[in-house]
Amino acid sequence: MRLTSFTDYGLRALMRIASNPAQGFSTAELADEFGLSRHHLSKIVQRLAQGGIVQTRRGGGGGARLARAPDRIRLGEVVRLLEQGQALVECFEHDGGDCTIAGCCKLKARLRSAEAAFLSDLDRTTLADIALPRIQPHPV
Repeated sequence: MRLTSFTDYGLRALMRIASNPAQGFSTAELADEFGLSRHHLSKIVQRLAQGGIVQTRRGGGGGARLARAPDRIRLGEVVRLLEQGQALVECFEHDGGDCTIAGCCKLKARLRSAEAAFLSDLDRTTLADIALPRIQPHPV
């Protein structure tokens, strides 16, 4: 399985946010840390907020915070949310894609099973399990 960069960066951002759940993280600081476009990361954080994974607040002291404790957020849930609309293979698309071997293909069922196993494995891990180490401020 290959995750989209959207999901990859979403997981990285959540790993950082989980390192200090009480702190609000701005998209600018997360984008700088991971070398991403702020605009791209804003879309990711917006999807995470719509899915109830993070809460966002504008202004001073704002930013993105986890909506729940990190040990209550399963990675499978996050991947399902961020990969929403991304079919593993063309025939998994809502319209069935343009497959010329539909009806006699034995691969589709195996791929569905593999995808389910992949997500099931991620469901056994929480965000708390993969949180990045907390960054300590440097003394001045």
